[in-house]
Amino acid sequence: MVDHILTRRSIKRYETRDIPEEVLQQILEAGRQAPSAANRQPIRFVIVKDHDLLKNLCDNLITRFVKAAPLAVVGCAGTKSLLTGKWALVDATIAIQNMVVAAWS
Repeated sequence: MVDHILTRRSIKRYETRDIPEEVLQQILEAGRQAPSAANRQPIRFVIVKDHDLLKNLCDNLITRFVKAAPLAVVGCAGTKSLLTGKWALVDATIAIQNMVVAAWS
């Protein structure tokens, strides 16, 4: 696993082939298993497969490099909780990092 962390790189050109459902589920599970403050898990993931929506998101919110990808995973953090809201962005970041490493592996 350390090799996967040390050899991970940022991708700016994505393949257009579909991601097998079982691989996507493993990646999502890696995010779900990430630690969170007080185990509140204030994170939700939205899978965007619609190419028009991906293009729109890229034009307005996300990096332009994702436009050609077969899908994007959008991490959403519940920041309004009094108990864990201030940690929700950190929790979401940890979960996404888990998913990046899982995708690379």
